[in-house]
Amino acid sequence: MKKGFSKLLITTTLFAGILAGCSGGGQETATSGGGDKAGSDAEVIKIGVNMELSGQVASYGQSNTEGVELAVEEINAAGGINGKRIELIKVDNKSDAAEATNAAIKLTSQNKVNAIIGASTSGNTVAQAQIANDTQTVLITPSGTSPTVTVKDDGSVNEFVFRTSFIDPFQGTVAANFANELGVKNAAIFADNASDYAKGLAASFKETFEAAGGTIVAEEAYVAKDTDFRSTLTRIKSKNPEFIFIPGYYEEVGLIIKQAREMGITIPLMGGDGWDSPKLVELAGAEALNNTFITNHYSAEDPDQKIQDFVTKFKEKYNGKSPDAFNGLGYDSVYLLKAAIESAGSLDPVAVKDALAATKDLALVTGSVTIDENHHPIKATTVVEYVDGKQTFKTKVNP
Repeated sequence: MKKGFSKLLITTTLFAGILAGCSGGGQETATSGGGDKAGSDAEVIKIGVNMELSGQVASYGQSNTEGVELAVEEINAAGGINGKRIELIKVDNKSDAAEATNAAIKLTSQNKVNAIIGASTSGNTVAQAQIANDTQTVLITPSGTSPTVTVKDDGSVNEFVFRTSFIDPFQGTVAANFANELGVKNAAIFADNASDYAKGLAASFKETFEAAGGTIVAEEAYVAKDTDFRSTLTRIKSKNPEFIFIPGYYEEVGLIIKQAREMGITIPLMGGDGWDSPKLVELAGAEALNNTFITNHYSAEDPDQKIQDFVTKFKEKYNGKSPDAFNGLGYDSVYLLKAAIESAGSLDPVAVKDALAATKDLALVTGSVTIDENHHPIKATTVVEYVDGKQTFKTKVNP
């Protein structure tokens, strides 16, 4: 998931200055003492959680964090990792890249964490990448889907940065192939032109759809925080598409869907994981969401036993609430880190980083994960259909 992406150039001088003068960054909701970064002889493993707990995309960060907390609770109850208990230090980056940067500085310089999980979005993760590399702190984003999270503009890999989610181009490709399976011959694209996330999905959808013989009859754009999409939808409707691909985030997508259905647009609508929020149903309305689909990281309706075991445990902890994909990715991020620490046999950051890079066929809730040379997980994706406001499992697509 990518939101509010901006290229932050953090020079060594600026970083050192901020590090020396840092008095905070975000709102810390659970703290631990200072001192040196916990090493192999430490009694606890300190994990920083740098998430969007408030602000524009708080739904994502809150869900990721719930998954993280469930995993940590399970692991600690089972004896920890190599006999060491996990201690979480949560910081609210307020859905802001600058806050995410400051929070990462605080977690590494003051709290001396062994690793950071977060942020939920790509932009807020990229904002921490240089800090992770400079301090040799493993950074895992549960849901940052932009390739730029782990691969810099010059093609080099951010050595200490990893992700649990698949990447944007894969979602666009799967969506195009799904449209082909529906027998769609022509489609429209309606994307947020201020979002690298949306533009990336749109580009991969178009390339794959056209390569299979399909025709894109309309390409339209909107901007985040727009609220009236009727004039653009009228232009799209006039082109008579059989399918509309809408890569974007739930805040705008909910209104787009509502207004499209009010205008008599009944064809299939599809997007990516950016739709995945309970607020989407509130904005669009349950009936309007019928005949809409998304590519997602998993479905709570998937009959896979590992998924159903997770769903049961999550509902027990969170008063019957069904876990969404962001819950699953947060949960899996902790278990991905756990496997690497166990494989490394220590908390040495270089050893843990190398173990993460060597991950192969690790069975997690959101799929079996193998990490490639760009620190991208090779894993399956799921196509989900909304039926009367509820996500239902449609199919699973392997890479």
